[in-house]
Amino acid sequence: MLIIKGSSEVCAIGFNALHSEQSTDVYQIVYNTKKFLFITVLSIGFLIYNKQKVLGEDFLFWFIAHLITEYPEMEQTAPTINYGVGMACSFFEGYLVHVIPSDGAKFVGFEENMNIYEARQGIVFPVKRLFIVITKSLYCPPDLKHFNKNNRMDIPYLEACQSLEDVEKDVAGVKNRTYRNTAYKIYRPKKSPVYLAAECATPLHTLHRVLEKTSLYEELANVNVQNIVNDFCRMLRSIIAKSPECRNKCELVYFDDTDPTQNLADVLLDRIRLLEPNFENLKNT
Repeated sequence: MLIIKGSSEVCAIGFNALHSEQSTDVYQIVYNTKKFLFITVLSIGFLIYNKQKVLGEDFLFWFIAHLITEYPEMEQTAPTINYGVGMACSFFEGYLVHVIPSDGAKFVGFEENMNIYEARQGIVFPVKRLFIVITKSLYCPPDLKHFNKNNRMDIPYLEACQSLEDVEKDVAGVKNRTYRNTAYKIYRPKKSPVYLAAECATPLHTLHRVLEKTSLYEELANVNVQNIVNDFCRMLRSIIAKSPECRNKCELVYFDDTDPTQNLADVLLDRIRLLEPNFENLKNT
């Protein structure tokens, strides 16, 4: 029973990690599974030491018994919303639904807002999506140029442009609340610049600030940050994919800002190239 319990937990954690949208952190997987690995290895070692079969003829019956004992617990377990899922729902309903779809009145919608910007500025957005940058450290600077490589003009780098048209809405008792998206220009050596609308995920920025003040937020002092980020990204992608108004209008981009070899401008260019392979030949009409 201990072998079944330990190995099933290890498999569940490993499966979730391998199917995560972020890069696999082997150290984190080992850390999460070490308790169950210890149970499994110790149980197998005990059987071997006593010259017993690890998988005897009655193993199947033991496995069925394990499932029977687990079933009542699964039936009684009430569904809970974890921190990452809650942040994704709040971000979508509290922000994205205000800046992406048209409200049929004052706001024309994110895509049309980009078209207006293109006409006024004489530029072209090769991909008309809002790029939402997810940083590994959770740090979200006031300006994405913070992620440029200092004094490196031989590689692409970011520079903020004039923002898109403001979106004003009456929300939750606040009259004319303003929402704004920033356009960025990616400068490239010996090539024309590339334009996009990009920003960091503000819920993760808030989480970063919370984790810097653990004396104030003691309940979150020992949370698994990577799990929260994984849940946030998974849930947000799922919500966007299900929403007819926001589908294909937001793009989550994971950026490992702890890796000195990574350059955000290059990461964004790679994603633009993936979404629009012909972006180099697009012209403003």
